[in-house]
Amino acid sequence: MKKVIGVSFSGSKKIYYFLVGDFKLAKGDFVITNTEKGEQFGTVMTDVIDVDEKKLNSDLKDIVRIASKNDISNHEKNIKDADNALKEAISIAGDLGLDMQILDACFTFDRKQLMFTFLADSRVDFRELVKRLAAIYKTRIELRQIGVRDKSKIVGGYGQCGRELCCSVFLRDLNSVSINMAKNQNLALNPQKINGVCGRLMCCLAYENDDYNFYKKGLPKVGSKYVYNGEEGKVISVDIFERSCKLEMDDSKVVTVDIGK
Repeated sequence: MKKVIGVSFSGSKKIYYFLVGDFKLAKGDFVITNTEKGEQFGTVMTDVIDVDEKKLNSDLKDIVRIASKNDISNHEKNIKDADNALKEAISIAGDLGLDMQILDACFTFDRKQLMFTFLADSRVDFRELVKRLAAIYKTRIELRQIGVRDKSKIVGGYGQCGRELCCSVFLRDLNSVSINMAKNQNLALNPQKINGVCGRLMCCLAYENDDYNFYKKGLPKVGSKYVYNGEEGKVISVDIFERSCKLEMDDSKVVTVDIGK
């Protein structure tokens, strides 16, 4: 068994897991961790969890140390410098006439990398922007283009359900969502009802789609013909959970039919 703990970065509620090692950690502690992008300053978000090594999908990185007062001070400086870098990048992009919206800037804790995320409708040649930023900040510059769904993930907010956006809280991958999922759940195809704050179809349309597909097996489709007591009727509605349908018979009489399990 391996002892792991969940950590979040830069105010995000997305949780990444790291090996605890010999450290005694609790929720709310500040830590320095190893990541693929270098050392990062994070906040412990979970209790220590025992995990079977065989169930780990990949090798987990280590907690480097519990953050000291000096680490916290350096982290606060990084945040302030990143805010200034964001303003500088926006200014330079404007001077260069680049059609892009730079949303966020973030230093790794060790300042070996300065990362920017931006929104653009098409491919952007940002080589000159990177060159100028590298000359100013003397570190590796990374620009990552994202879509409108990713923007909502970064900015956050609240959905129609009144809860915080799934994408900014727990969704790691933003999988594709299709209009057929809304049709499959008999939802009104009103953009104001089925679109999220990003303007795209809500991620939650995919949550129960497989269940709807499962429970629809063996049920007739609306508009099809169905024989009941030797008479043929037209299916005008289907209740997949009750496994029943309503038929309009030739004499315009409407009957409810139990399809069964």
